[in-house]
Amino acid sequence: MENVFKYKQFTINQEHAAMKVGTDSDLLGSLADGGKQILDIGTGTGIISLMMAQRFPEAQITAVEIDDNAIIDAAENFRNSPFADRLTLHHTSFQDYLQTTGNQQLYDCIVCNPPYFDKSTECPDQGRTRARHSSSLPFDILASGAYKLLKDGGVFSVCIPPEVLSNFRAECLFAGFCEKRIYGIMSFLGKPPKRYVLVFKKGHSEILLMEKHALRNSDGSRSDWYKDVMREFHV
Repeated sequence: MENVFKYKQFTINQEHAAMKVGTDSDLLGSLADGGKQILDIGTGTGIISLMMAQRFPEAQITAVEIDDNAIIDAAENFRNSPFADRLTLHHTSFQDYLQTTGNQQLYDCIVCNPPYFDKSTECPDQGRTRARHSSSLPFDILASGAYKLLKDGGVFSVCIPPEVLSNFRAECLFAGFCEKRIYGIMSFLGKPPKRYVLVFKKGHSEILLMEKHALRNSDGSRSDWYKDVMREFHV
């Protein structure tokens, strides 16, 4: 895996972070709903914050990251980007950020590529464990915390795998969210979705929009849908 990943308007240095740039971050960064005040929970290298900054030129983005190594990459990537004056980075856990912020700052939009593996499959690398395992940020705390920090009508967007879809949706509905949009992302047409991008709303129920898309054509080439979604990012 290369330590430097170039996008059209910014560059990601991922030398230190345990979790590297991947399809999940690309999907969330390009499909998440936005707003003028955006919170990125568990920013990692900062990739999703940077994508949101590019997509929403009026937005001020706050990013939270607990991992000591990831914060090094995120700080450098933010500093070297054309959006540096609109990005703020906090080296803390979401739980601590939630406690210290209270209701002093409310957001239009929250994005998160959450840890989703259970405790039984934890790996010895602490950085990867924090980034990958729900023990570091349980779904109920994430959902209720996001709900608390959103303005009325605000949106919460995540990218998760199918094996935790039911549990995650249940926690978000229990927290008070309504489902706004569900993207089922397949590797190839006809295959079961490999990832879901979910968009929840804090407010009245709307018609739930459900879409399914494939990342690749049968010959392995990128699908027109994926190329279109990433057109403003991929070099």
